[in-house]
Amino acid sequence: MFGLAIRYALLMLWREQLRFLPAVLAVGFSILLMVLQYGVLMGTISFASVPIDCCRADLFIASRDVLSIDLGHPIPYDWVGRLMLDPEITVIEPYMYGFDYYHKKGGGAIVCCVIGTRMETQSLGPVVGLTPDLRDRLAEPMTIVIDESELGRLALTKGVGEMAEISGQRVRVVGLVSGYKSIGGPFVFCSMHTARAVQSLFRVPNNASKVSYLVAGCRNPEKAAETAARLHKEYPGMEVFTRQQFASRTQNYWLRETKAGLALIFTSSLGLLVGLVVTSQTLYAATVASMREYALLRAVGIPRYRIGSLILAQAGAVGVVGIAVGLPLSLALSVLIDNIGGRVLLPPILLGGSIGVTLVMVGISGLLALRSLKLFEPMTLLR
Repeated sequence: MFGLAIRYALLMLWREQLRFLPAVLAVGFSILLMVLQYGVLMGTISFASVPIDCCRADLFIASRDVLSIDLGHPIPYDWVGRLMLDPEITVIEPYMYGFDYYHKKGGGAIVCCVIGTRMETQSLGPVVGLTPDLRDRLAEPMTIVIDESELGRLALTKGVGEMAEISGQRVRVVGLVSGYKSIGGPFVFCSMHTARAVQSLFRVPNNASKVSYLVAGCRNPEKAAETAARLHKEYPGMEVFTRQQFASRTQNYWLRETKAGLALIFTSSLGLLVGLVVTSQTLYAATVASMREYALLRAVGIPRYRIGSLILAQAGAVGVVGIAVGLPLSLALSVLIDNIGGRVLLPPILLGGSIGVTLVMVGISGLLALRSLKLFEPMTLLR
């Protein structure tokens, strides 16, 4: 019987398109708003962990209680000795990460993020965008590579060959990469030698032999989480994360720190509320407009619960059509945002969750529309 109600609901939706159009658009708008907002948020927050996500390291070794990659304290390079005692560790490298002032040519300064790593072919720290050619260029002292999207922010024109100043030290741009835009200060990629020279924190005598992090490779990368837990237990003053754990920790910190999550929940809830009100009112109005037909069904003995199932089927049909309209539009807009320099992440769990929440909203709308059932009495046919 419910299958018949669905077929009849779809038929009514097709024949009364203008009547149900506001509800369909409300559902489509709700899912579009939800998908894009969560996708943009996830994409924006992912910028914070770009150096972690895009390197080859299995483990990151950090100072105690570090919450994000940009909040680490200098650690002794001597920790290499204790790490090499673990049979799972195959290679360990220093990793420099710090913020300093970048002075623009025309005046003014901004904070940039200097990332220094080893530049050998098999090094773990460099982001994958640093090709062998770029690594060879960075072997020259006081040279840097930046993301091409940051040229304007750094007051550069062509980039390659231009001189710049970081923390009072002159550096030369020798290459550009793409896809490494920062959520904060622009990323500046360089060698360990250059990073030590330009980062003021490591020019202090007490920190001269220290590093920001250590990165390590594991004999069995699939056991990296076990290795990290074991090392942390053996050395409580030393934080050890897998690459995925450290990236998630960094993203979660930025999500909480910027309060972006609260703003997202508020605006998404507002969109769902608008969709709920518009959809329920449209379904109610459409049902009332068909009052004589429903009263006729009551007159021939059709029980109320079957008429109610028809109204719920209409709500379901509106939801499915609205999702079919809103979801492809969300995907198209996400591609547009990516093309203009933003980032939208749409994992399957996000799409599935958005569809589920939208269907729940539509179901509530259908239940609210059931209040019209009291109007369907056979005596209305005599009016």
